[in-house]
Amino acid sequence: MNFYIIIPAHNEESSIGLTLDSLINQTLQPKRVVVVNDNSTDSTQDIVESYAAKHPWIQLINSKSSNEHLPGSKIINAFYKGYETLDAHYDVLCKFDADLIFPNTYLKQLSIHFNVNKKLGMASGFCYIEKNGEWVLENLTRKDHIRGALKAYRKTCFLKIGKLKPSMGWDTVDELLAKFYGWDILTDESLHVKHLKPTGISYNKASKYLQGEAMYKMRYGFVITFISALKLAYKKGSFGLFKDYLTGYFKAKKNKVGFLVTEEEGNFIRELRWKGMKNKFQ
Repeated sequence: MNFYIIIPAHNEESSIGLTLDSLINQTLQPKRVVVVNDNSTDSTQDIVESYAAKHPWIQLINSKSSNEHLPGSKIINAFYKGYETLDAHYDVLCKFDADLIFPNTYLKQLSIHFNVNKKLGMASGFCYIEKNGEWVLENLTRKDHIRGALKAYRKTCFLKIGKLKPSMGWDTVDELLAKFYGWDILTDESLHVKHLKPTGISYNKASKYLQGEAMYKMRYGFVITFISALKLAYKKGSFGLFKDYLTGYFKAKKNKVGFLVTEEEGNFIRELRWKGMKNKFQ
């Protein structure tokens, strides 16, 4: 299978070389890797250029945006800068973070999963972070959820869901829409990916309401938002985040922020969320 990979990167000099090394050493090498250098002020550009000089399938794109590290819109806008340079000759399109180290068989194993199940729309391994000298599962979300750091889409699924939404919550709504359109999602626990920078470590204070806003934009409704916000804040160990999430939800509702999904898709999403919650209590 032909894998095309897009890697948005902002000040990733400490990790981008390790990520590219792990992709170069894949048993199934990607056909193209596009690194979008998004307004970096460090040596990210120089590092990527050195790799591109040795490997013609690695490409650097320079993009100018704000220095604010806002989750959602910034990273997806950078993703599209890379996407615009690609042709259509891919089977699987990946959006990877610039701070990951993949096991050598990662892409090969994903290709096997996609070939075995023609209804498989998205697949990934699991992120592991270093704690006290050991690599442990980065357990922020359910094990059946594909982290935004390492998304891999079958082309037909990617196009069917309308590609990626430039908003906080893009890495949840993509899965929900994939399920709405009848695609399967798979996470392979045998694929351990080293995540060098834990999720959200560099997000600024301006982003604190965006999670709740995203829940509104996905048409969760108040009750599901309340439960989801409480669960997420608990996992992150901060009751203050729970209040921020709800504030973001009500701000979005008051300002009548545009939704990410249609009413029909929203109904499906709420039913899916309720079903998942009920199953956990049975």
